[in-house]
Amino acid sequence: MSMQEPPIVFGTEDLLLSLCNSVSRVLNVATGSHIHYSGMVQRISKTCLKPDIGCFVLFDGGFSGLVIINFTAQAAMELYETYLLNMGMSKADLVTSFTSDEVSNVMGELMNQVVGDFTGKVRRELQTQITQNQPKMLVLNKQVIMSVDANLDKPEARRVTFYTAKNNIFYLELAVDRTEFIKLVDFEVEIPDAAALMAQSHSGAPAPRPPAPAADTDTDDFLKSLGM
Repeated sequence: MSMQEPPIVFGTEDLLLSLCNSVSRVLNVATGSHIHYSGMVQRISKTCLKPDIGCFVLFDGGFSGLVIINFTAQAAMELYETYLLNMGMSKADLVTSFTSDEVSNVMGELMNQVVGDFTGKVRRELQTQITQNQPKMLVLNKQVIMSVDANLDKPEARRVTFYTAKNNIFYLELAVDRTEFIKLVDFEVEIPDAAALMAQSHSGAPAPRPPAPAADTDTDDFLKSLGM
C-alpha cells in the first residue's frame, strides 16, 4: 500500500519569492551589478508609495494585485547610473538629480522589465495569465497611502527589503488577493535561455536618452482620483 503524496501548493509567499527573483534577476542583468534581497519578509496591513521615488503597477487576470517599489534617492541614482553606463553611455551624459524626468523614465523602464519577467514566469510555472498596466513613477516629497483596488476580496500584503551593490536600500511591496495554486498534474516548465535574454537586453546601440513611458489613461485617472 503506497501513501499518496500531498499536492504541491503555491501561495502568496511563493508569488512573492518569484517576484523578488524577477527583481534581482532583471536588475542584475540590466546594471551589471549585484542586487539582493533580505531573507526576511514583512506582513503589512496596506501598501503605500513613499519618498523619494515610488513606482506602482496594477495587474489582473488569473489573479489580481498591486506591485509597488519605493526607491531612496541614492538607490534610484545608483541603478539609473549603472544601467546607462552598462549600456555604454558616458557618465558626462547622465543627469545628477533624482528628480529629473530621465531618472523616472529609466526606473519605469526597469520596472516594466521586472513585471514582464514576472508575468512570463506566472504563465510558465502557474499556467495562468496576468496582464499589467504601464508602470507609473512618482517623485514624492511626502508619504502617499495607496489602497489596493476594491476587487481584492481578501488582500494580503508583504514587504521585502532590497540592497544594491553599494548597499543603498529600496523596498518591494506586493498586495494580492488571497489565493492558492494547487498542482493537479505534472507538466514541463519551459526554461528560458538566460544567455539569449541577456544578449537581447544589450543588443543594439543605446539611445542618447531613454524614451518616456507611454501615456496610460487609466493610471492618470487613478492618480487624479488620489488628488495628484
